[in-house]
Amino acid sequence: MALPFETGTQFAALALTLVGGWFLGLASRSGGAKWRERYQDEELEHARYRDEAESRIRELERELKGARSQAPAPVPVDEPAGGAWRGWFGWGRDNLARIKGIDEAREKRLNELGIKTYREIEKLAPDDEAALEQRLGAPAGTIGEQGWREQAALLRAGNEREHGEKFG
Repeated sequence: MALPFETGTQFAALALTLVGGWFLGLASRSGGAKWRERYQDEELEHARYRDEAESRIRELERELKGARSQAPAPVPVDEPAGGAWRGWFGWGRDNLARIKGIDEAREKRLNELGIKTYREIEKLAPDDEAALEQRLGAPAGTIGEQGWREQAALLRAGNEREHGEKFG
């Protein structure tokens, strides 16, 4: 059976390695306490900062509560009955071209005139209808004959099927 260390040189190299490791261990031993102290200091600093932040948050929440109690009551918004979602790029517009008698060109013209939703068409007064027909270049009575207000009411309420049955 062969021994791992047979010569004096091999034993000397082993001894030097062991002594070097021992010195390295001694040199790094004191640093462990230093890093432990730094870690504990950082933990304390973090806990102090967290406490300050939490107290600041509580203070701001009290201020917000006070401001809300002094603010006037919010005005209720009249939402569409169907809860229609306008989409990301609709920016509050309805697809007016779904109303029979309004094509894409007429829809664009209505939008230019400031009419962008079913509700605005639904709320048109008879005098406003005549003026709108004139601005659109449509024959007098077109809006009433084609039932734009009724169609707009059905579409705004989300009654797609009923709109399709009545107006095709």
